[in-house]
This record gives sequence, structure tokens and C-alpha cells, in this order.
Amino acid sequence: MRVERGRKKKLIVAFHFQFANRAGWDCDACRRNGLEKKRRCGFLPAEERGGPRLVWARKRTKSEECPKSFVTGDSLSLLEEFFVRRRLGMPDGMEMTARKADAFLILREEMEREERDVTSSPEH
Repeated sequence: MRVERGRKKKLIVAFHFQFANRAGWDCDACRRNGLEKKRRCGFLPAEERGGPRLVWARKRTKSEECPKSFVTGDSLSLLEEFFVRRRLGMPDGMEMTARKADAFLILREEMEREERDVTSSPEH
């Protein structure tokens, strides 16, 4: 069985969006300023978003849709649980579903890259 590509991408975008400056990505302010079409808001009908184009990026991660609308609540929930378990030192247990274990492996890999990037930066 293969991992659903869209789900993996949403999880990775969610991970990187947590580290990004999100001040300009408030839905109400975006709508007020008429940016929803420019940012390809996923809450708009597909025909109103225009053609695919890069609207957000961080490191090797990019999205052709506003990350706020692209990331699912499920991805955010998995991300939150991953960080809580990590903070509390809770091991990834055998009680996990295969789907959650797969998500945690993806998140662990992204976290390891993030930590390597920090330690290899010229400031350290």
C-alpha cells in the first residue's frame, strides 16, 4: 500500500507553516484586502482561483494554494500530537494506527532536517 501523496504534502506544509511568519496569513485580513484570489484561497471555488502558481514557500516546501486553506484539521491534529509527545518524551507506541505511525515518521524526518539546518547554519 502506498502513502497518499496529497495527505503527506499537507502534513509537510503544516509542519513548515508552523515555523513561518504567519502574520500575513489571517483569513479575515486577507479577504478584507482582496488577496484571496491572488493567494489561491482553497475556500474559493476552483474556477475563481486561477491557474496553479506558487503562493507560499519555506525551504524545500511550497504550496500552490494558501497554506491556511490547504492544510487540513487532521494534519494540524497529527502535528500537535507529534509535538506534545516529543515535548513530554512519550515514545511512539505500538498502539498507533499505521496511518498515525506513517505521519509521525514523516514529521520526525522533517524535524531532523530542521534541526540539521539549524546546527549547520553559519551562526552556529
